Amino acid sequence: MTFKLTEEHLMIQKAARDFADNRCKEGVIERDRDMIHPTKLIKELGELGFMGMMVDPKYGGSGLDTLSYVLGMEQISRVDNSVSVAMSVNNSLVCWGLETFGSEEQKQKYLPDLAQGKEIGAFCLSEPEAGSDATSQRTTAIDHGDHYLLNGTKNWITNGGSASVFLVIAQTNAEKGHRGINCLIVEKDMEGFVVGAKEDKLGIRSSDTHTLLFNDVKVPKVNRVGEDGFGFKFAMKTLSGGRIGIAAQALGIAQGAYELALAYSKERKAFGKEIHKHQAIGFKLAEMAMEIEAARLLVYKSAWLKDQGEDYDLASSMAKLYASEVAMKQTVEAVQVHGGYGYVKEYHVERLMRDAKITQIYEGTSEIQRVVISRFITQ
Repeated sequence: MTFKLTEEHLMIQKAARDFADNRCKEGVIERDRDMIHPTKLIKELGELGFMGMMVDPKYGGSGLDTLSYVLGMEQISRVDNSVSVAMSVNNSLVCWGLETFGSEEQKQKYLPDLAQGKEIGAFCLSEPEAGSDATSQRTTAIDHGDHYLLNGTKNWITNGGSASVFLVIAQTNAEKGHRGINCLIVEKDMEGFVVGAKEDKLGIRSSDTHTLLFNDVKVPKVNRVGEDGFGFKFAMKTLSGGRIGIAAQALGIAQGAYELALAYSKERKAFGKEIHKHQAIGFKLAEMAMEIEAARLLVYKSAWLKDQGEDYDLASSMAKLYASEVAMKQTVEAVQVHGGYGYVKEYHVERLMRDAKITQIYEGTSEIQRVVISRFITQ
């Protein structure tokens, strides 16, 4: 077992860090304040190969491993999580789901533009009455022979306003329960598809989160992903990998907050010396560094297991749960290290604290991760 990154991994890490520091940091406070979508930055990420990192080059992707993706997510998330969440959904939910379970026709049609950031994808599972309980789908897809007629509402959809390709989970046969659920590929210009208003959120405010409405949307049968009834399994398999991306995002948030707190502690003086020399702050920084490193090992391990073809469901749940808890705790501590300055937008840590909260909620709440983990260890 080695804990050393390869030269390729180090290059990807540096490229992502440079992009975050040189491109994402400028204007991030204003984008957050005014909910301005980082469209240009996402396009640039696509041009650099970061929007389809794990996609096979024959479909326009970078052909990299999961650890490379995690390294990229971690670095971008240090600075702007509205950018990194778009990157996460496009990579680990949409592109990965289509490449792993889609037909060759679907891959050829959708993956090249998605992988290169020319188009953005969205994953549509959550509903007003079906969040953590994903089996309770109210959105329906009625079979009409050569097409489905899609009706219903999806909410909290990341990339909802900017995406052009939507993976929509819907109930086709209620009598079969979760075995009657399908995943359909919906295109933005399909008649009857409506994008609702953008949500005004606590954090990741420039990410476009929307409610989506489907009113008799005619979806061709060829747009179904997998066999009939595969939709629920598709969603669960895809989300398991998606948790690795959100774990990496949480890790990046914690790391970014720690770096800001450490730098500030070396500049700010109190009682005649830099505040990091006071034990109260020095010990706080030590604990931050330790817990972040522990989270990093969990996140990297889950990525490594996925790359090895091993079962990673338990590891991804542990990584997502722990990293999100660390992100929330350490961003609060970073604000505390900054004192009053931590409470104003100029110093960035208050934004990271707001961003951290969502990592405990989306792609499986902390409570759901504990359910998953407890089932694994008691079976």
